[in-house]
This record gives sequence, C-alpha cells and structure tokens, in this order.
Amino acid sequence: MQELTCEFSMEVVGGRTLRVARWRWDMASEHLPILFFNGIGANIEAVAPLAEALTERPFIMFDMPGVGGSPDPLVPYNTFTMSWTAKELLRRFNCDQVDVMGISWGGGMAQHFTLQHPDYVRRLILCATSAGMFMVPGNPGALTKMVNPRRYVDAAFMEEHFRTLYGGLTGGKAEHISRLTPPSPRGYVYQLLAMLGWTSAPALPFLKKDTLIMMGDEDQIVPLANGKILETLIPNSRLEIFEQGGHLFMLTHREQTISCIRGFLDGPERTDTKRKAA
Repeated sequence: MQELTCEFSMEVVGGRTLRVARWRWDMASEHLPILFFNGIGANIEAVAPLAEALTERPFIMFDMPGVGGSPDPLVPYNTFTMSWTAKELLRRFNCDQVDVMGISWGGGMAQHFTLQHPDYVRRLILCATSAGMFMVPGNPGALTKMVNPRRYVDAAFMEEHFRTLYGGLTGGKAEHISRLTPPSPRGYVYQLLAMLGWTSAPALPFLKKDTLIMMGDEDQIVPLANGKILETLIPNSRLEIFEQGGHLFMLTHREQTISCIRGFLDGPERTDTKRKAA
C-alpha cells in the first residue's frame, strides 16, 4: 500500500497567516490536485479522511483565519479576498490548475473561487451547499445550533444534538467529533460575516465548468431543494442525491462519496450543454 503523507506549513499571504495542508504534493500524478474549501468553523483534520482516501490525487486545503491552526484574523475578510488568497497559495506551490471542491460554507467559497479565477479551475464539486443568500432555509432547530460554536467546544452538546444538527444517518459520529478543534470566537464570527449578503445566483448561469452537486436528502441545514436550484442554474451540472444522507453524508456515506468523486473527476469532458429556458 502506498504511504500517505501530509505536509503542514504556515504561509503568510496578503498579511494573513494560514495553516496549510498538502497531501502527495510532490507525487507524480496524472490527476490535477484538489483544492478544498471546508465548512464553517471546521479545521483541516475534519476532512483529512477524504484527502487520505483519494490516494491518486494531490490535495490542498487551509484553515480559515481563527480556525484550526490559523491565527485570528486582524480584520474581517470576504469571499473575494479569500479567493485571491487561495489563488496566491496555488501560485506559491507552483500550481496553475486544480479541481475545486467545497462543502457547506466552503461550497460558497468554491463557487466564488471558480467564478473569480476560472482559468485555475477544470471541474467543480459542490457538497451540501447553496447559492447563498437566496437559499431555501434549513430546520430552525438545526440552524440555531449550527451558529453556536459550542458544538466545537462541548463534546456532550455535539453528541446530544448531532442528529438535529446534521440529519440522516449518524455512523462515524465519534470519529468526526474527535477530529474537531474549536475555532476562536473572532474566527467564527468573521467566517459567518464573510458570507453575509453573498449570493452566486446571478452569476451561476455563466459558470461553464463541469459541476457535480452532491446533496443528502435528509440534510437539516442545507435542504435538498438548494441542490436542485444549483443544478437548474449551472449549465453543465448534475445532481447526485445521497439517500438517508444528512449534512455530513461524506462521513456516513464515505464509499459512495469517494466513488462519486472519482467517477466525476475521471469522466470524459462533456460535449453537451444543458439548454436553459429563455
């Protein structure tokens, strides 16, 4: 079995210090690297199993300011500045094209990065996410608990409200909780503010990248309807629905997730374009 390696580094970009993780970066590969944007308040380790499972691909991600091992932000940031920051990180590591993937809050970042820097992106994968401000809201009980950073600090709180928060099956719950590191209060608030009023909806019809949208049918935070909206708005997209999948279907449906990602990224280039009604 091939040895899996992850290299961590602290990188200063645009005055922000970020903890960056790279898997198999110097490995010869016929596949493009994956640039991953994480969910709100989530640290690198929360997604490490996904990066480790995709053994044939380089993989890069970073902790947002005030999250995981990245120091607190000095000033607020937004999707534009963080997309620029991600692009500069890629340039620093001599990478000029990637496949982009994002989950939940990070799905918004993935959309914005692709729209802002299309020359850097081949294909796009969106998981449990929405078009932003115009999203179909989730379960109020789940949303009020999601914005509370206590879920990262208090394991008992997370254990008690796990199904309310994430819906669907709950396999792998203990492993997931053990990987989480609480964000700082400032880091969490700034991450929430970064998406305040943001939406990709007007621009998505002009997004020409092949796009895979993955959604759980029991997601309590980002309901399935949001994935259907994304599929309608993005011309070259398809929707994959995970039955009994909650917000963390990548954890509970791990093998299906990996198979779906590989099938999409390794698939032939599309020659058809969905026609939108005038």
